[in-house]
Amino acid sequence: MRTPEPAGTLTAPRLPHARGPLSDAVATALTTARPPQQRDVLRAHTTEDPYGDDLQLALYVLYELHYRGFDEVPDDMEWSPLLAPLRAALEQTFLRALHTDVPARTPDEAFADLLVEPADPAGSVTHHLEHDGDLGQLREYAALRSLYHLKEADPHAWVIPRLHGRAKAGMVAIEYDEFGAGRAEDVHAQLFADLMADLGLDTAYGRYTEAAPAVALATVNLMTLFGLRRDLRGALVGHFGCVEVTSSPGSRRLAAAMRRTGAGPAAERFYTEHVAADAVHEQVVRHEVVGGLLAEEPHLGADVAFGADATVLLEDRLTAHLLDAWRSGRSALRRPL
Repeated sequence: MRTPEPAGTLTAPRLPHARGPLSDAVATALTTARPPQQRDVLRAHTTEDPYGDDLQLALYVLYELHYRGFDEVPDDMEWSPLLAPLRAALEQTFLRALHTDVPARTPDEAFADLLVEPADPAGSVTHHLEHDGDLGQLREYAALRSLYHLKEADPHAWVIPRLHGRAKAGMVAIEYDEFGAGRAEDVHAQLFADLMADLGLDTAYGRYTEAAPAVALATVNLMTLFGLRRDLRGALVGHFGCVEVTSSPGSRRLAAAMRRTGAGPAAERFYTEHVAADAVHEQVVRHEVVGGLLAEEPHLGADVAFGADATVLLEDRLTAHLLDAWRSGRSALRRPL
């Protein structure tokens, strides 16, 4: 079993292998400092699958420049104007697809659905893992979730300077808990690294990017997209609210799954910590963060609902992928562990 890498260790992963012309154009531009060809920008605007491997990996690589970057890429490429046209085209294609697939609703309508447990538990990953999942499936689930959880709360922190009053205070209170309440060993990214070690997984940041299918990359890209853009601050708050409202019951089921399969104390602790904490966070995020934002900027209501519903859309796509693979006796990863 690998000793968990401390969450703060500043090691950068290597660039993942391209999955098509768009991700290849991004990797080439990052390593040669030459701008992508105009045909690649046009391809990003007209790609047939905005949720596919090539576009999602291209966007994921560009977004990772704002986190730890890549071993082969100079730090000053983070905001390189060479990549701006292609990045804008990728984001526009992704957002256009989401707006097409997500119905226009109010925040009350979006959050009312989140507060109800699924009518069909058979369509829930956490219900499956609690009752029927094996240790191999839990390891795959953790490997995919590591793309976010090893930087847990980081993309949400970008919205803090864009909020005011109650919304800012509530957001900071929740983020303080996410970042360990001043204790490095309790930072949630570190707790997830400990979970991975219990499961015998490699805890290095970005280790499982190559194994992650597009449906997993998209869930992480969504929160980074919302976090980096001020015009999408309402969507980020909606995304954050969706995550916090649904976290506690799902975490309870995952803690039970870890306990049933004998995954280990750190694996169980990560989710046990989220059961109680996120039950409190749910109230703060709904009444202070969402409520505070809409009290000051009521015109962002549609964006808040969009952020929550887009999160559900992409999580449902990931759920369908995982359950289809596992129930067919296949690995859900591009490269089995």
